[in-house]
Amino acid sequence: MKNIIILITAVLLSVSSFAQTQWKVDPYHSSLNFHIEHSGISMVNGKFMDYTGSLTTNGDALSNASFDFTVKTESINTNVDKRDNHLKSADFFEVEKYPEMKFKSTKILATGKPDEYLLYGELTIKGVTKDVIFDVHYGGTIKNDQGEKLGLKAETTINRFDYNIDYDPTGAAVGKEVNIVAHLQFAKQ
Repeated sequence: MKNIIILITAVLLSVSSFAQTQWKVDPYHSSLNFHIEHSGISMVNGKFMDYTGSLTTNGDALSNASFDFTVKTESINTNVDKRDNHLKSADFFEVEKYPEMKFKSTKILATGKPDEYLLYGELTIKGVTKDVIFDVHYGGTIKNDQGEKLGLKAETTINRFDYNIDYDPTGAAVGKEVNIVAHLQFAKQ
């Protein structure tokens, strides 16, 4: 009898330790932003307006979490229509041929600092997939009358040439490095 109780307890603990929580990005409380150097003297800011994202967690922390994002390249917005149209062209994102950018995580590691993580994954832009690492700050979770929410900030820098976005190959007018900052709120499903 004692062995049966131990076995049942072990099974229950095993099942509960594998319980996963599904989250979906809340676009009303999130933003996908970028900035890039212009002419070596200033920065141009922009964002993407249309995206979906999911997060799977084991418990409340981000340890062993997985992320999956899709961004519609057509939704780029720098608040200048002429520039946005140029960014949608073959010189940059070539949105008709490559309508989506994707990110899929491969692992996440705690840094040892409270609420700080390194998010490893694969970023695909213009059909090119490269490994990237995001610095993530976990903002925590809250429960309110609209359900449970989880917040975080993720930031990385990429070289646009790695993704065949090679307009202005000298980088004199348009910088080579693009800083990406995502402010994300997820809703528990």
